[in-house]
Amino acid sequence: MAEWRKLGVLAGGGELPAVLAEHLAATGRQYFIARVEGIADPALDAHPGATIALGLMGARMAALRAAGCDAITLIGQVARPDLTTLQLDDAAMQMMPAILAAMPQGDDALLRAVLSEHEKAGFRVIGVDEAMSDLLAPAGVWGAVEPSAKHHRDIDKAAKVAAAVGTFDIGQGVIVCDGLVLTVEAQEGTDAMLKRAAELPLAIRGSAEARRGVLVKRPKPIQERRIDLPTIGVRTIAGAAAAGLAGVAVEANGALAVRRAEIIAAADQTGLFVYGFTAEEVETS
Repeated sequence: MAEWRKLGVLAGGGELPAVLAEHLAATGRQYFIARVEGIADPALDAHPGATIALGLMGARMAALRAAGCDAITLIGQVARPDLTTLQLDDAAMQMMPAILAAMPQGDDALLRAVLSEHEKAGFRVIGVDEAMSDLLAPAGVWGAVEPSAKHHRDIDKAAKVAAAVGTFDIGQGVIVCDGLVLTVEAQEGTDAMLKRAAELPLAIRGSAEARRGVLVKRPKPIQERRIDLPTIGVRTIAGAAAAGLAGVAVEANGALAVRRAEIIAAADQTGLFVYGFTAEEVETS
């Protein structure tokens, strides 16, 4: 794997860009944070970089070049913008045909188009895991609580359903309880999906007193793994607990864990398991 000298971080919303920035600073690596205006975490203002509006692609690329970045990574949440109100510069206008063609095809197609446009502009794009390998989800049980045989059956089914819907570029998350599919993630995101699950009748889901079911997140089969890998954090555990779930499972080496030690502590405190399954174990089950 080729080494990079200075990393440009195209930072959207959420906690992940800040975690990466902290890691790069702590390990003495050279980096530059291209913060998306109005979206990136204000904590990133403390790091070297620039704040640039989403549609000013030319300005963002110019800033990355001027900073001497020889590789970039695209991380963080960015909601689909309203293109009728988005301010675009000349570089963004040149990208629009490819972006517009990809938008109806799903999120992965759209992100692939964005990635491709950056590569055409001469940037080497790497996955966030190449910059910080500790973010990758490990295999096995993470904390003090282990999934039961019944939980494993729910994990297996949810993983298979996630793979099936992922072929249509729909989402990365599925909740299954006692073999029943409760929710499938689409455009609303994981947090909103967990809130929907929490509003379902207790007859088909778990509770704080009798936890049942599991949230599974895994990459889509068509996933461009350098961008938009499934991600969990402490908020995921809190949402799963509120929905009465017994645990959370992610594909090992196919998902990101933001502040893993805090995830484990939160799961142990609420009595949830966190488990990293391998693609092989669910495919052969």
